[in-house]
Amino acid sequence: MPIKIRPIEKRDNQQIAAVIRKVLIDLGVPKVGTAYADNSLDCMFETYDNDKAAYFVVDLEGKIIGGAGVAQLENYDGNVCELQKMYFLEEARGKGLGAEMMAICLNKAVQFKFEKCYLETMTYMKDAQKLYKKVGFEYLNGPLGDTGHFSCPVQMLKTL
Repeated sequence: MPIKIRPIEKRDNQQIAAVIRKVLIDLGVPKVGTAYADNSLDCMFETYDNDKAAYFVVDLEGKIIGGAGVAQLENYDGNVCELQKMYFLEEARGKGLGAEMMAICLNKAVQFKFEKCYLETMTYMKDAQKLYKKVGFEYLNGPLGDTGHFSCPVQMLKTL
């Protein structure tokens, strides 16, 4: 099946917002203190349309089935980006797209000259954590910066 990972376009805003909300609801993620409550969900193209940010979508013949991005870590004084909003619909899982998306996002972070990449996730998202550890993320004892995602108890960091 012709799946491609490409940079987000303005026309993708509605679809990627729906994907992220569906995945979060399916996984039972709290709606407060997580990406679910982010104002940026409905304007992802505009949110990542700046010099040191990028968001990519997984496009299956015009249907968005996943996405992920990188941007400067909010409210943090340092050259650290955050892996943001990496979510895939069920039909996108188990196909190696997570690893491919991670490589694309981390390569972009290196191009942007970030020194480290940070992420936050949920305790029970074990498959995601396996992937993060495989590419070199390590667990932290607490959050960096202030993303507003106070309901995400797992924080990880990778040196780029």
